[in-house]
Amino acid sequence: MTTSPATHLPPDHPLSRGLTSESALLNQYRGSRTSTGAAAKPERRPVWFMRQAGRSLPEYRKLREGTSMLDSCLNPELASEITLQPVRRHDVDAAIFFSDIVIPLRLAGVGVEIKPGVGPVLDAPVRTAADVAALPELDDAAFAPITEAIERTTAELGRVPLIGFAGAPFTLAAYMVEGRPSRDHLGPRAMMHADPQTWNALAAWAADVSGRFMRAQLMAGASAAQLFDSWAGSLGRADYQQHVLPHSAAAFSYVSGLGPADGAPAPLVHFGTGTSEILDLLKTAGADVIGVDYRLDLTEATRRLGPQTPLQGNIDPAYLPAEWPVLEAHIRQVVAAGSAAAGHVLNLGHGVPPETDPEVLTRVVELIHSIGP
Repeated sequence: MTTSPATHLPPDHPLSRGLTSESALLNQYRGSRTSTGAAAKPERRPVWFMRQAGRSLPEYRKLREGTSMLDSCLNPELASEITLQPVRRHDVDAAIFFSDIVIPLRLAGVGVEIKPGVGPVLDAPVRTAADVAALPELDDAAFAPITEAIERTTAELGRVPLIGFAGAPFTLAAYMVEGRPSRDHLGPRAMMHADPQTWNALAAWAADVSGRFMRAQLMAGASAAQLFDSWAGSLGRADYQQHVLPHSAAAFSYVSGLGPADGAPAPLVHFGTGTSEILDLLKTAGADVIGVDYRLDLTEATRRLGPQTPLQGNIDPAYLPAEWPVLEAHIRQVVAAGSAAAGHVLNLGHGVPPETDPEVLTRVVELIHSIGP
């Protein structure tokens, strides 16, 4: 059963209570460099890392022993603890909810597992109109473990904001068509042209579950949300604009304007890999902030998007094993390149590699915090 959506965040939400609304992260997400007054001067330059919850942390690997990825995501106590670990260790300025983009599929009843060394693998690919018509409807009650995990997490975070996330419709649908990870995503790209009606039905289903997944996280206590399009970079501009953009916009529509009854809406971030040539289209989908991967200098990103668009990114993960002077110089260059944007949150231009030394990440955070806002 799907209930009628609320129009505002609950009164006990961290944004409604003012706990996270003036955080350094939200300050930059809202483009405070273009405003005046104290709100334009956060106490420090904000940074967090995609995939900071897990992967490189020994405490994460110990906690995950004997538990599958998706089972970990749906265990509220475990998911909350994993979400909190990098905040304690690194002093980052936000937590990113520990979950996976295929969790909405699992919650809807679609057979899917994360196979180590492979990625998401479905019991059966979705390739025909009949396959799409047979997809189950996601019941809002299925979000109960997500809600509990976020409530546990925000109770511990206090004034540190939690970021919710979901996979963008194209990336989610791409996994569903291929049935597993793919290098070229030829299956979903071919479906767009060979059977556009089935493609649109599948992408609409994916937009619905992703949008509702983001909304559930925000309603439960997240202070911002990010739509993550891992595979959009495999598309040409025309294909993205015609066959994907409307569905990404539909996913964002579930959370657009969602905020406290008397406050600003929760900021929305849109990030994709290999998307330098469609950054403007990502913004059109409904995001407030655009994440930029390591392939494009932030100065150029600001030129393409305009100085009023806050940015997130884009430290190259390949620099993390380098000698410290090399890594430090790169970080300072990224900080300088992001200075023309309305706001800038430091992040990696993709996720934390699993072999990363956690002490290096902690040192990176300390450096970024030492550079005045």
